[in-house]
Amino acid sequence: MRLNGFSRARARTAMALAVAGLAAGATAGAGPAVAQPKAAPAPAPDCSAAYRIEQKLANGTTWRMCWRHESKAGIVLQHISYQPPGEARPIKVLNSAKLGQIHVPYDDGSEEYEDLTTYRFGDGLVNLAPGECPGGTIRTVKVREPMYSDATDVKGLCTTTRARGHAYRMLTDPMDGSARKLYQKQGKDLLVYAVNKVSWYEYITEWRFQDDGTVHMNVGATGSLAPQDYDAADGQGWPIGKGPKVKALSHSHNVFWRLHFGLDGSSKGRIEQYDSKVTPPAPGKPAPSNRTTRTKVTKELAGDARNMRWWRVVSATGKNKDGHARSYELVPGATAKYPGRGFSKHDVYFTQYNKCEQYASGNPGCPSGHPRSVDKWVSGQTLTNPVVWVNVGFHHIARDEDQQPMPVHWQGFSLAPRDVTAMNPLTPKELAGTNGQLG
Repeated sequence: MRLNGFSRARARTAMALAVAGLAAGATAGAGPAVAQPKAAPAPAPDCSAAYRIEQKLANGTTWRMCWRHESKAGIVLQHISYQPPGEARPIKVLNSAKLGQIHVPYDDGSEEYEDLTTYRFGDGLVNLAPGECPGGTIRTVKVREPMYSDATDVKGLCTTTRARGHAYRMLTDPMDGSARKLYQKQGKDLLVYAVNKVSWYEYITEWRFQDDGTVHMNVGATGSLAPQDYDAADGQGWPIGKGPKVKALSHSHNVFWRLHFGLDGSSKGRIEQYDSKVTPPAPGKPAPSNRTTRTKVTKELAGDARNMRWWRVVSATGKNKDGHARSYELVPGATAKYPGRGFSKHDVYFTQYNKCEQYASGNPGCPSGHPRSVDKWVSGQTLTNPVVWVNVGFHHIARDEDQQPMPVHWQGFSLAPRDVTAMNPLTPKELAGTNGQLG
């Protein structure tokens, strides 16, 4: 539940008063096979040094971006570009990436929260202890109306690097009798993360940028279970105390991300959906066959994940060295889709860009009469400047191990580069000539 020490009614009243008097949120500052983009080079990040993140990883990849803070969304990343080894210029990936909502409905129907738009998620940014950013830098964020800090300068944004294990491993098997050779490389990631407190819960918002161009976007929930909810009925909670009486009320966390792509510096990307169908073996063939079909998504869409279905955002201008259009594929994570509200019924939404449409539900910034949730924005418009909304749900049925404090439970998704470069961007020099010539 919400504010510590308050009854549900008092929590709602207190927050309503706080929201009514809230000023606008702070926005201070805002391998050898080399791809040759046809578009103009991505511009340098349009922000001052204090709001710029630039990290060259051990394997030679450089990520660049800007950051800013909003009172509702928290940390917003902008002008995100990726420059793998040997690439002469940075490749623009995203215009902006941020949280679009955290929707928290409780199983007994008594409460439902929109943590970003109602509870000033961004103003709940907390100071990080030095040990929370190992080997990195904790940046100071200006928060106009901090809820958990005595000062408006909050040491709340960590940038660091972290090993992730194998980037690849390949043992050759030469046909000429020569000795086998092992190619292996350990991967490195840039991590950007912050912690925002909303009453009993603390949310870790993490962006992980890999040296191979992959991006992971995750939210981890930790903190405490709300003790005023240890009264759930059977079937709506789980016993966590001595015996069967104390039951923590179950609830959902439906996390939305808002992504505005800018591949190769252009917002005019296109959306494609791919579906594969397996059929029984045809006469004379020993195995089933699998055919994949492409559907061009030309109008706004509320999409549902299915087995062997995926989407990609394709560059309108850029191609790699092989002449293939650059794109990023959406890779969904595990989800528990919540069907209770229209905006949470679908896994992904593709909408035509509208500056006022910033939050998946409870959106406060549009003119009167404009729908307030993402499902209502899917109205048949042609997609020329698409915004991607990703919804990942988690049904939290508490367990004894959730106290105290509660271990982090993660939910999120990934963006995987598809044809951004002509070969693996971390390809060793000795294998540079094997593009399309495996033999």
